[in-house]
Parts: sequence; C-alpha cells; structure tokens
Amino acid sequence: MSNRVYCTCQRCRIRGLMWPSIVITVGVLFLLQEMRGGYFDFGNTYPLILIVAGIISLASALASTEGHISQAVPVVPPTPAAPPVVPPAPYQGQGQ
Repeated sequence: MSNRVYCTCQRCRIRGLMWPSIVITVGVLFLLQEMRGGYFDFGNTYPLILIVAGIISLASALASTEGHISQAVPVVPPTPAAPPVVPPAPYQGQGQ
C-alpha cells in the first residue's frame, strides 16, 4: 500500500478527468468513423480532442483550490556524520 496523500480539491479532481475524457473522445471519434464514415472521418474530427482538453483545462483553472494538499516533502536535517577515520601509515614517512 502507498502512503501517498491524494488531494481532493475541485481543481485536482477536474484535472484527474483529463486523460479519461481524451481516451473516451478518441474512442467515440473512431466509432463514428466506423459507423458513419465520410465526414466523420478521424482526419476531420480530431480537433474535437483539442476542444475537450481545452474545456477541461479551463474548468480546472476556474475551480476552487480550497482544501488543496501540497505534495511538499518535509525537510529532514542531516544527521551529523562521524569524522573520517584515517588508517595509520605502515611505514614512517609514507603518506605525507
């Protein structure tokens, strides 16, 4: 299990709908292409994906952030390290 805390503010909930709505839009466009063909070809209707993405982005920008949970990670001070241990030189005058 994850210890991640999820935000439940309106803005984050609306942003969470972005990819599912794009996948559904692409599916509907391909379905229209298979059923009707002609003008409902994907080449003519793909701008609808941009329109859906823009509508969701606009809705999330206008939504309230009341109750937003920031994903900030608390800063933990580092523990003091022990000084490095230097082994003694086996011969006199070595390592100077």
